[in-house]
Amino acid sequence: MKLFCFLTLFFTLTIQAQFQINGIVTDPHNKPLPFATITTADNNNTITDVDGKFELKINSKTTTFAVSYIGFQTKLVPVVEKKKFYPVSLSQKTDDLKEVVVSNENPALAIIKKVIANKNKNNPQKKLNSFEYKTYNKLIVTANPDSIDGRIDSSATYKDFNKKQINIDSSDYKFKEIISKQHLFQTEKVSQYQFGNNKLKETILGTKMAGFKQPVYEIIAFNLQSISIYDSKYELFETKHQSPIADNAFSDYNYKLLDTVPIKGRNTFMIYFKNKKRKTNALEGVLYIDQENFAVAKAVMRIKAVLDISGIHEFEYVPEEKIWFQSNTTFKIVKGKNDDDIKILGGTIQFDGDVEDNYERRKKVASDFTYLISESNNFDIHYNTNPSIKNPSLYIEIKDDANKKPEEFWNTYRKEALDLKGQRTYQLIDSLSLSKRIEKRLGLGRKIINGYLPIGPIDLDLKKVISYNNYEGFRLGLGGVTNDRFSKNFRIEGYGAYGTKDGAFKYNIGSGVLLDKNTNTWLNGSYTDDVREIASTVFAVDKRVFKIYDPRPINISTFYKYISWKANVQTKIIPKTEAVFEFARTYVEPKFDYLFNLNGQLYSNYIMTTAMVSIVWAPFSEFMQTPTGRTESDKRFPRFTFQYTQSLPNVLENDFTFSKIDFKTEYEKKYLNGQKTSLLLQGGYAMGDVPITHLYNTMPNNLTKETVIQRITFAGRNSFETMYFNEFFSSQYLFFQIKHGFDRIKIMKKVRPSLVLVTRMAWGNMENPQQHVGPEYKTLDKGYFESGIELNRIFKGFGLGGFYRYGPNQLLKFEDNIAVKISYVIDLGL
Repeated sequence: MKLFCFLTLFFTLTIQAQFQINGIVTDPHNKPLPFATITTADNNNTITDVDGKFELKINSKTTTFAVSYIGFQTKLVPVVEKKKFYPVSLSQKTDDLKEVVVSNENPALAIIKKVIANKNKNNPQKKLNSFEYKTYNKLIVTANPDSIDGRIDSSATYKDFNKKQINIDSSDYKFKEIISKQHLFQTEKVSQYQFGNNKLKETILGTKMAGFKQPVYEIIAFNLQSISIYDSKYELFETKHQSPIADNAFSDYNYKLLDTVPIKGRNTFMIYFKNKKRKTNALEGVLYIDQENFAVAKAVMRIKAVLDISGIHEFEYVPEEKIWFQSNTTFKIVKGKNDDDIKILGGTIQFDGDVEDNYERRKKVASDFTYLISESNNFDIHYNTNPSIKNPSLYIEIKDDANKKPEEFWNTYRKEALDLKGQRTYQLIDSLSLSKRIEKRLGLGRKIINGYLPIGPIDLDLKKVISYNNYEGFRLGLGGVTNDRFSKNFRIEGYGAYGTKDGAFKYNIGSGVLLDKNTNTWLNGSYTDDVREIASTVFAVDKRVFKIYDPRPINISTFYKYISWKANVQTKIIPKTEAVFEFARTYVEPKFDYLFNLNGQLYSNYIMTTAMVSIVWAPFSEFMQTPTGRTESDKRFPRFTFQYTQSLPNVLENDFTFSKIDFKTEYEKKYLNGQKTSLLLQGGYAMGDVPITHLYNTMPNNLTKETVIQRITFAGRNSFETMYFNEFFSSQYLFFQIKHGFDRIKIMKKVRPSLVLVTRMAWGNMENPQQHVGPEYKTLDKGYFESGIELNRIFKGFGLGGFYRYGPNQLLKFEDNIAVKISYVIDLGL
């Protein structure tokens, strides 16, 4: 959801020259020199990028700038009036860098080893017991109007000196007019950071977002770059990379000593690092290392791929603490290179790929010159103050009045007064947002992604409109829940549905009252008359996942009817958890040939009165407290789900005595090359007198048909594709699944499938099989195994998968162990 909100706003991110002059630095053979140092007399410094290019801001008094690079002679370049591009060629020289004397070893490696060895002495979060500081951040999306072709008429043509006919696009001229007056987007934030007991918390004191009365909290929580340069994993635009100063960094990076330069009056080594394993999406950059204590005095981190992303960390030396403490950070998003245009939620980003020399590149459009930049300045810094940190388990807390701060508040904290262009940005975008209903449209998009369509005070539930299964046929219905326009503290929800095959009407009605906003604690009650698949596992805390269709239930034929009264409490009061405590009385009537035998008494229907607790624990995730409640701002793995159900004897006509324990552990790991590995371990244990309706079927998804072709259907998400419906039942089971997905492979321009390898296995047992009269089934005592290959998103989201069943429960006919499935993945560009 965070990425959805972010890309909705910024789907035209690109960049062109921002500063007044630019150029390129090369060696005598005309090869670019990456990370050469550019310096002016007033200490305005920059470095060249990986292509040797640089951009430099100068003022009217600047007459020269110096260009230096290790092993080359420093060159002083005069500034010429009206000249904007400066090609600089450096001559080689001999420089043995006497500061570092290590025989037979790369001097950069010797320095980095000392940086790693001294990390705990130089990392503020290790050396200091506590600290606190405030930060002012400003993020803008803008462009340099001087970079845009501003000629006026799209129908006008002329011939340049090369006699080429050029068409002028008036949209460029209009874009230049807009960008000359305002930025495309702008947001400001003032935060207080507090560190103590090895935990860092951000409290947002004020936030201001152009075009939004209510800030988009997902954007506020979006992690653009790591706060600490010393973390073992460095994060840039929510992608984690191995840090160049991690303990095992030498296996990933090559290092080169570029220069020795002074920073804040202290001498530093300038070391270039580059990933030696990866060619794309690889982290590279420059570290400035203090020559005395081997601390990081400045860091430039960069990824140059589809997006060109950079993060700069600047530090101030604190003599009293003998430590470099971060003072400023800068984050930029730049358009990179790719072979194809990328469509994101209706907008298109155009890219120039790596093509032959004779290929005529497309004409740049106005959006090619826009860029995003975020700058943070730290101030009011205090060391070893042992601050009192409220709710330390939260990563971010947003004050209730953060979006209501007066202009005096912002003038107090801004490093520089907001210029006229910045002031106009708020005025014009606020006005545009109001007239175009941008804030409402974004809210609409967020609800649709979650499967709701808001109509006045009610959000209609899109999942309830139509579905299909073999028992009900087409299930047609209508459902919804009241939203904030109805009440922020009370809600009513419900649905009604009709099955065209079973001819029965189902419905639900419920309501809830908010007990505590900060912990999202609700007291709910409901009444339901519906049907449910037998032996299915439902975790009460599982998040709602919206699908336009749900493929697996299409083939299900065995259901039970239930009429249930429920009362529950939903809460996030326990840190890093979400929990449901529920009491229910349920009437159950199996809609298939089944009787439950309890001590000789046969039950064709029964009443179950139960108490249940369900909890999901995400110990590694980060959580954000907003004025509207607590949310998981950064979902991390592993995460654990537990559920315990206990029947209540002699309460409200309860028929059986039993207990059920269910658990689930999920893990995902995403790789920089686009691959992803996911693991799922799930199990359940039912004790006592439990009807088959409430046991376990381990998610079968195969039809009982003669041929492989007849059994072709849609694949499920975590289901056994070769296991037939109602083939196995268990009172205890353990399920394990591993999936590994590879990055999409380009076969043709519009054919880019993704390959996924899948293996699933399960073990189970059935206690008291004599209690279940009617259905024939097998048990999983010897285990069940299947593996398969999915080729997803071959065309328009459709794909194919093939699965094979092997092991102790393999069937006699070879073809009966094979399942071919159709997959469908909806790509929303998120």
